Amino acid sequence: MKEFDRLKKIVADLRDPKDGCPWDLKQTPQSMIPNFIEELYECVEAIENENSADLEEELGDLMLHIMMQVQIAEENGRFTMEGVLNKISEKLVRRHPHIFGDGEATDEKGVKLNWEKIKMQEKKERKSVLEGIPKRMPALIVAQRMQEKAASIGFDWEDVMPAIKKLEEETLEFDEAFQANDRVEMEKELGDIFFSTVNIARKLGFDSETALRKTIEKFEKRFNYVEKTFKDRKINMHDCTLTELDEVWDEAKEKE
Repeated sequence: MKEFDRLKKIVADLRDPKDGCPWDLKQTPQSMIPNFIEELYECVEAIENENSADLEEELGDLMLHIMMQVQIAEENGRFTMEGVLNKISEKLVRRHPHIFGDGEATDEKGVKLNWEKIKMQEKKERKSVLEGIPKRMPALIVAQRMQEKAASIGFDWEDVMPAIKKLEEETLEFDEAFQANDRVEMEKELGDIFFSTVNIARKLGFDSETALRKTIEKFEKRFNYVEKTFKDRKINMHDCTLTELDEVWDEAKEKE
């Protein structure tokens, strides 16, 4: 595409040692990491908000980061854009044998299982199926990906009920630690509760990170309503009882 080639040339011009941009020339793969992550989350936010205009813009910003990383790599002779594109194309063909080969997969679960099996065959240097998950991702995502990978080799319950029972078990264990005022055990059991909750979400086909984000947004919306209500009534929230605050909170819930 001419648009792709145009962007590639613009990035190359920005990195031109003689006439390039001082800021762009100073960048390294490492220095771009914070903004790279920020742009990714801005894309996620645009998707969640179903804002096509913002998503179009944010995907462009993300593409710029990819172009910059590749440009720097080309300058240092590490790899090229052609190599990047060829590798992802080859990977997609290789991991979709039910489309491009003689493999079989009749549903989404079968496709994911095939993907993980083929990936393990490719990554022979890995000692565990759990390797390869970026630890810098949010913990909920890491937990869900670990569970998915373990499930890909059969380490999983057949249905969701045992996962629900496990959550109940972990909650009881937390209660025991709480009653004993054992803060070390309380923290451990809270972690187990989170992990078990993620497992239930996975078994039901939900993304735990997305589910929590929706709850956070819901809490923010209701709390903003509470703040605005007391402000309109010229009442200082700090002077209110929890019962009074809860009454307005319930109003917010009813309005939804």
